[in-house]
Amino acid sequence: MKQNNVILFDVPAVRENLLPMSYTRPVADFLLGINTLRQKWECLLPGNYSYLTADYLAEKFPVVETDDNIYIASHVVATPALAERVASLAPGEVLTGETTGGEHMMIAMRGTASHFAELSAGTPEGVAFPDKVEVITRLYDIFLLNGRQIEDDFQILTHRREGQVIPRSNTVIGDPEQIFIESGAIVEGVVLNASHGPIYVGRHVEIMEGSCLRGPISLGEHSTVNMGTRIYPGTSLGPWCKVGGELNNVVMFGFSNKAHDGFLGNAVIGEWCNLGAGCVASNLKNDYTEIKLWNYPSHRFLRTGLQFCGLIMGDHSKAGINTMFNTATVVGVGVNIHGSGFPRNFIASFSEGGPTGFNDLPLEKFFDTATRMMSRRGRCLSDADHRIFLAIRNIADNYK
Repeated sequence: MKQNNVILFDVPAVRENLLPMSYTRPVADFLLGINTLRQKWECLLPGNYSYLTADYLAEKFPVVETDDNIYIASHVVATPALAERVASLAPGEVLTGETTGGEHMMIAMRGTASHFAELSAGTPEGVAFPDKVEVITRLYDIFLLNGRQIEDDFQILTHRREGQVIPRSNTVIGDPEQIFIESGAIVEGVVLNASHGPIYVGRHVEIMEGSCLRGPISLGEHSTVNMGTRIYPGTSLGPWCKVGGELNNVVMFGFSNKAHDGFLGNAVIGEWCNLGAGCVASNLKNDYTEIKLWNYPSHRFLRTGLQFCGLIMGDHSKAGINTMFNTATVVGVGVNIHGSGFPRNFIASFSEGGPTGFNDLPLEKFFDTATRMMSRRGRCLSDADHRIFLAIRNIADNYK
């Protein structure tokens, strides 16, 4: 049987709106729930997958096009019903729909590369999907939708599977069937509260004694939860993360650390980030007023309608011990923050400094730090990565 050739395409306006998280990856590689957006589609619509993203990312994330492709907007969250409808598309057919925010969009189409190019240049008509579709178009959508997405992914990933038996040293609150521990994970002396949502523990995760977890929570493979950590609902860790202290509704993409005491809530953290001991990030203003968040395309802070929003941090950014972040601070890629006091609410990529001001961070210094951190996990920057960060540096100058 012929395999579907699926291409997850970034919509440029959406991609820009999701900076700084989309600087270093296609939107389809955003973590949401237990899986990335791409992995959700792969679970429901088998096929060969590739990306159609920004030109400077194409070397690392190439597109593979044939004479018969299924194109899917990368910021659309897959559901079983939506995947079934996309799978049934006839050649040349377009699937449109309305988002939960009330916007009309092209969800998917089946056809050739030239046909897709023609359609994406305009506002194509097509067959309407009857249900509203969930999309990621704003940075805070990631943590707002995360809890429910953990629940949905949990049902799909654990269906007809058996995990490890929960060791007797743990305290279980709620339905044990809502706790799934993959092979190789170590969970001892932990409070696991699944009465409000499932808890998914990935392969080779270690949750140290004295920790308290209240689902929905997802812990990616090889991650570590240090002793006495408190994790609240709606939190997802990607692979190889290390956390401690208090986390509430945090999405950490992978390979990042917040290993010590300190609070992080309603936050999105990229890959290869480090928050030093005692770091605290506010997620609520003292006067309880509406939060404004930095928006890259408009070059200003925009109203969110939210009362809670914490730290947004792009890949390879670091914060020294006891750093204090104001409510809804946005940190770009490759930032090094240090010093006492509160830094400003938007810190441009490849910057170094603190509350007294920031200077440009030389790329050589950035690469040196990234190489050292990644080597601790047996990883390294490729030649393609070097070219990507050089391109990001040039693009980021437009947003300072």
